[in-house]
Amino acid sequence: MTTVIVDYESGNLHSAEKAFQRMAAETGAGAVAVTSDPDTVRKAARVVLPGDGAFPACQKELYDHRGLFEAIEEAVITGGRPFMGICIGMQMMATRGLEYTETPGFDWIPGTVAAISPSDPSLKIPHMGWNDLVIDHPHPIFEGIETGHHAYFVHSYQFEVADPAHRLAHCDYAGDVTAVVGRDNIVGTQFHPEKSQSTGLRMIANFLRWAP
Repeated sequence: MTTVIVDYESGNLHSAEKAFQRMAAETGAGAVAVTSDPDTVRKAARVVLPGDGAFPACQKELYDHRGLFEAIEEAVITGGRPFMGICIGMQMMATRGLEYTETPGFDWIPGTVAAISPSDPSLKIPHMGWNDLVIDHPHPIFEGIETGHHAYFVHSYQFEVADPAHRLAHCDYAGDVTAVVGRDNIVGTQFHPEKSQSTGLRMIANFLRWAP
C-alpha cells in the first residue's frame, strides 16, 4: 500500500511529505511517496494532490506534466481510490475557478472557486492564519475532530459548492468560508493539514484509515 503525494512543481512538498509519513507510520498505512510519475500514481492506494499559488497556474502545471492528470483520474474516479486535495488541489476539483481568468476545473464536485468577500470590510484578504472549523456534515475524516478545533488557512478564493451536501465544514470570516468538501471517495481541505498541528495530523491519520 502506497500513498502518493503528487509532485507537479506546485510548491515545496517537504512539510506535507513529513506529516503524511509520520501519520502513516503511526497508523500502519504503508509507504508515502512523492512522485510525478503517472504509473506510480495510477497504482497508488491513495492519492494526495497539494497546491500552492493561483488556480490557473496550478492547473497549467498539472496538465503540462503529460499523463499525470489522466493517471490521477484513473486511480480516483475509475478506480475509486481515496483522494485528498489540499488548498489549490482542493479548489481544482470544482467546475471552474475565477482567479484572474475563468479556468475549468476537474468538475468532480460541482461548484465555483470565487473570491472571498467578507461582510466586514476591515478584514484583510488573503484569509490568513488560524480559524475554527464548523462541521456541517459528519464524515470519517472528522473522527476525533469537533466544531471549534482550529486549522491554518492561507487563501483569497474559496470553493462555493453547488450542492450544500458537499460542503463538509466551513469557518467564519465575516461570512461562511468553505473549509472541507467531499463526496464518495474524495475529500478536499482549503486549509493546510500539514501546518494545522494536532487537528491536521488527526485528519491526515483519518484519511489514511478511510476505506470508502
